[in-house]
Amino acid sequence: MRKSLLFVPIGALLLAACAATPPATAPTPTAPPLSVVGHNSVLEFGPVLLAASKVAPGTVTTASGGVPNLWDATDSQLSSGVSGRTAGGSAPVTSGIADLAGNAGTQTLRMSLTHPDARIVMTVTEGLYRIVARSSAGITSIADLKGKRVATFANTSAAVFLNQVLTTAGLSDSDVTITSLTAPASADALINREVDAISIWEPDAERAVQALGADAVSLRPEASYREIYSLNAKAGDLADPAKRAQIVGFLREVTAGCQAAEDDPTEMQGLLATRTGQPQTLIKDSWHHHTFPCAIPADLVDVLVLEEEWLAAKDNRTPRSRAELEGLVDTSIIREVQGR
Repeated sequence: MRKSLLFVPIGALLLAACAATPPATAPTPTAPPLSVVGHNSVLEFGPVLLAASKVAPGTVTTASGGVPNLWDATDSQLSSGVSGRTAGGSAPVTSGIADLAGNAGTQTLRMSLTHPDARIVMTVTEGLYRIVARSSAGITSIADLKGKRVATFANTSAAVFLNQVLTTAGLSDSDVTITSLTAPASADALINREVDAISIWEPDAERAVQALGADAVSLRPEASYREIYSLNAKAGDLADPAKRAQIVGFLREVTAGCQAAEDDPTEMQGLLATRTGQPQTLIKDSWHHHTFPCAIPADLVDVLVLEEEWLAAKDNRTPRSRAELEGLVDTSIIREVQGR
């Protein structure tokens, strides 16, 4: 019996070995990195920037850009409507196609006219804008803006804010002389006395305040319009299970970034200083003009309706209905991010 065991055919042994070895499987293809864009000059991108620095290397890339980058990098209306040098971190916008793009609601509305598949998936930051003016120009209240020279960035949330602030004093855009300038150029123009007031986002508003010193006046009526800065995606990407999982996973990291922005923003402010080219001390001084919800605000559609009416009037078109604007907001993503 022992001898017979020694003479098992070699073929049988090979077959047994093959049966015990699991078949080779093809390696799982690595997903391309998630591309996330937001303009270099804005502080609102901070939680996204911090989140991108915390994920595994090669999984997320960031670049300067906005909602147009979801399809292409062309936004001739915005670029042609503003003048002024591009100092202060306003670097050229990437030409790459993005998976997520940060912008205020005004830009989502503008782009969705030709790209109705745009979807707001998370509001990262709310900007509490203000009018910065020179008291030496005779400005101590909103009413004093009548007849004055005001710089803002045309077709943006800063211009909406100016319009809404003027209405609180019974004024309109036609009651002031508006010059469209980049954020850095707006601050420079006020400092150099080329305009009397500015409506622009931080940190350039704060830079103007610090340069003017005792001559600076900051005006923000109670319950003012606020900038709602959100991350946007394409409906098709949200319907793709693999891409959706990538987006949801990253937005969970962004949520942690929003918490850090409130609790201990030092690291985030350092990242923004590098990205914007602005001093970290200036960014720190500007920080309290923002909140970081990482949610879908309850009044988001109300704000979109207001912005849509303002934009439609400028474009001489009929504003879209509230129901149409509701379709631009995908609340299912934030519920998934929050585990609900």
